[in-house]
Amino acid sequence: MRMRLLLRACAPLALAGCVAGPAPEIATPAPELPESYAFAPDAAADAQLAALLPTGDPAYAALSAGALREAPTLAEALARIDAARAVARGTGAARLPSVGANASVTASRTNPAQFGTGLPPGVNIDPDQTAYSANLSASWEVDLFGRLKAGERAALARVDAAGAWAEAVRIALLGEIAGAVIDWRTNAARESALSEDLAAAQRLAELAGRREQAGLAPGFDRVRAEAAASQSRSRLAALVGERAQILGRLVALTGMDTADVTAALAQAGATQALPAAPQALPSELLARRPDVIAAGAQLSAADAELAAAARARFPRLTLSAALGLLAFDLGSLFDSGSDIYSAGAGIAAPLLDFGRIQAQIDGAAAEKRAAFAAYRGAVFNALGEAEAAYGVVAGADVQAEAALRESADLARAAALAETRYRAGLADFLTVLEARRAADASGERAAAALGQAQRARVLLWLALGGDAQASTRSTSQ
Repeated sequence: MRMRLLLRACAPLALAGCVAGPAPEIATPAPELPESYAFAPDAAADAQLAALLPTGDPAYAALSAGALREAPTLAEALARIDAARAVARGTGAARLPSVGANASVTASRTNPAQFGTGLPPGVNIDPDQTAYSANLSASWEVDLFGRLKAGERAALARVDAAGAWAEAVRIALLGEIAGAVIDWRTNAARESALSEDLAAAQRLAELAGRREQAGLAPGFDRVRAEAAASQSRSRLAALVGERAQILGRLVALTGMDTADVTAALAQAGATQALPAAPQALPSELLARRPDVIAAGAQLSAADAELAAAARARFPRLTLSAALGLLAFDLGSLFDSGSDIYSAGAGIAAPLLDFGRIQAQIDGAAAEKRAAFAAYRGAVFNALGEAEAAYGVVAGADVQAEAALRESADLARAAALAETRYRAGLADFLTVLEARRAADASGERAAAALGQAQRARVLLWLALGGDAQASTRSTSQ
């Protein structure tokens, strides 16, 4: 009978909560991607994505391993995963009952005069009283309409997003280290080419000096040859600053000290051939790119938060109970008759909140629209980067091939001009111009080869790197 009365009393509250209706529907269609990349080459079937990185370089192996242990950016990202997991555990625990315990001792003193003077015979008021109690209490919000479950689903999606962002940080970190190691090796190759240019210019200056002493050539030839040597020295000196910048960048990326980074870079790296660019499908970006996965998880979280906001309009049912002991003498706390208990159920629903809940729903709906726009932006940003990376690889390969061929041709032309000059068949200006052209070509060839290697790192990043299974969804 009492239960029926309670249900009748709660019916208006339930109707008041349900009259607002469901959450607004926001369409989130899957982005339409092309079937293939415009600049993707017809790569060999055995071309591997991991081969785009300089994995055979001992410096890269040492620095990448150290970065995965010490890098501050990666440690920060992993800490954010732990924070998101803690929030998810908290929202999951909110769906379960809460049980507590307490004990108390309360002493009080009463003035008997407050009860007047007309007390019945034999009735005395003890002014001093001490109460002893021990209680167990429990409460539970019954998630009738799934508000708490939707909140937990949103928190788990945030864990997925944090994991994907951590994976994105890891991949970007490895890509930056690979690029820095390539820059270091390119710097060394440019230094080698410039050193050869300097040696050739010095030989030419010595030859011009001997011819000047013999009266066979004016002193102006020697001065011009020495100027060419000074130009090579200047370019060599500029490489020192570039090496310092690379070293500083690696220290910041890896979290390792300068001595360890320098020792890693001092290891000789074998010259590696340019690997073929692997074929990939644009649709694979949705599953490989951590930033796209993170944006999708954020969209799932926004959808769950919208559902939770909409369900805040429905009634909330809370059950509570308490069981304890109460006595006014410590020795009788566990005696028969000192036990007390209570149980209750309550239901509450908003009747008139002047649009507070609706404002929260509207805000959650706007957040979902923003999350969907961010997801589409991440998808098409990934598509654009992959398209550009394929094109950069193709262009860099053509440039490197042309630069190597130019360097070889100009080196042969300079050697031939110097031979003709020694034989008296060519003037010094011809030799000097040939030497200047050859000097610049060797450094350009080394730089072009480094750019081709760098382009492959960009392609590795654009295609999602080697994303690991740590981005697997936990919200299912």
